[in-house]
Amino acid sequence: MDTKNYDYDYVVIGAGSGGIASSKRAAMHGAKVAVIEKARLGGTCVNVGCVPKKVMWCAAHLSEAFSKDAHHYGFSGGVECAQSFDWAKLKAYRDAYILRLNGIYEGGLQSSGVVTIKGTASLLDSHTVSVVDTPTGDVKTLTANYILIATGGRPIFPEGEGIAEHCISSDGFFELTYLPKKAVIVGAGYIAVELSGVLHSLGTEVHHVLRKHKALREFDAMISDALDEESTKSGIHMHRNTGGLASVSIGEDGKKIVKTISGDVINGVDTVIVAPGRIPNVETLNLVSAGVELSSDGYIQVDEYQNTTCPSILAIGDACGNIELTPMAIAAGRRLADRLFGGQNHKYAKVSYENVPTVVFSHPPIGTIGFTETQAVEKYGRENLKIYNSTFVNLYYGIFQMSPADKPKTRMKLICAGEEEKIVGLHVIGIGADEMLQGFGVAIKMGATKADFDSCIAIHPTSAEEFVTMGTWGTSPQFSGAMVSPLNGAVASEPRLKNIK
Repeated sequence: MDTKNYDYDYVVIGAGSGGIASSKRAAMHGAKVAVIEKARLGGTCVNVGCVPKKVMWCAAHLSEAFSKDAHHYGFSGGVECAQSFDWAKLKAYRDAYILRLNGIYEGGLQSSGVVTIKGTASLLDSHTVSVVDTPTGDVKTLTANYILIATGGRPIFPEGEGIAEHCISSDGFFELTYLPKKAVIVGAGYIAVELSGVLHSLGTEVHHVLRKHKALREFDAMISDALDEESTKSGIHMHRNTGGLASVSIGEDGKKIVKTISGDVINGVDTVIVAPGRIPNVETLNLVSAGVELSSDGYIQVDEYQNTTCPSILAIGDACGNIELTPMAIAAGRRLADRLFGGQNHKYAKVSYENVPTVVFSHPPIGTIGFTETQAVEKYGRENLKIYNSTFVNLYYGIFQMSPADKPKTRMKLICAGEEEKIVGLHVIGIGADEMLQGFGVAIKMGATKADFDSCIAIHPTSAEEFVTMGTWGTSPQFSGAMVSPLNGAVASEPRLKNIK
């Protein structure tokens, strides 16, 4: 087919963050672009993911500050503050904000010259897309020189009696019209961890069901162990080594009865949220008609340039299964458009999947980039690593009238490789971890060494300063400062554990 006869230069299936970013960048380069979306613009992140999740995390953070922390600072905070919380009002404000974002995305596409088509798309061949119009059911076809698949993923439900009927997914969490008094969260990934923390902080009795012994098992052990400790201390009921859900039923009182494979029984449950994982949205795309192959686990096979097994069809984001994060999809989509339509050199017009900073909005929040300690040992060998650890009480908790041992701890780790001590892993859990990580991510992406960190003057008093002072004082194992530390005002009664392995 002569490329001049195509309807579009670029047809994008899926108007999530990645698809929108790629379509707008292509249009900026002068391409004729259409984007097809069957649901709300913005995809998972905007509608049932990052954005509304962060709104709920902020509400939970405020609840903790009002009910647990305020009285330490002389305010009349307490349980009464938390009891005044209005879930319906928060939901209304949150939903209105998301609706406004949907409109902003629509306006952005229009101003970029991208044609937005409401409907469900599938492939007819390597250059042709069939679209079933959402409002009318009419079918039309579009042709394009290049087709981008950016359809994202969706939550899955585990098998088991009554689970599909009586549980909701993480998507369903945002449809809840009330704050449940008692909830069961199932899953060990970051979504389950975040929802458990939000509901617990807002006053729900939370039971977290884990198939194995702890959550976030793929993270550095310092992170997963610290989160487990803080979650347990906060009052979340952890159900470990359960093997997962066996069944969910309705009791005589109308409440749900949750049974795990290991035999745990949780009665009187208002809401059961399952978050065991996600799968790519690819079943309805008719990929076989265009010769697009899937991996053994159902994701679209792509190379480092987002090419599929069909030369005219590309794929980005969660449908590919490689680092399923919104910023990754955006970056991949923009680099791809630069390569296809901006004339950029192949060598540079691709996204890097190395040293990607990641934040988990747990309670407390987590920030991580690079190798875990286990991964670093496998790659470099234990003898070629120097690992710096620090555990301390954030100044925020300094004046709290409680035993130092009971105060929440911030934990940090730097993993350094080789004689130059290149930083190959950085991990933190504690207040402010989410906001401090971006800058450190830039440094590590640039190849920073421990000496580079040490040469940076600390910003005092902050938690982040610990990363640029670790190991420069009290370097003996399990050192406990018998003096006022220059960091965050920690004193001898609140020892800072600074270890170098």
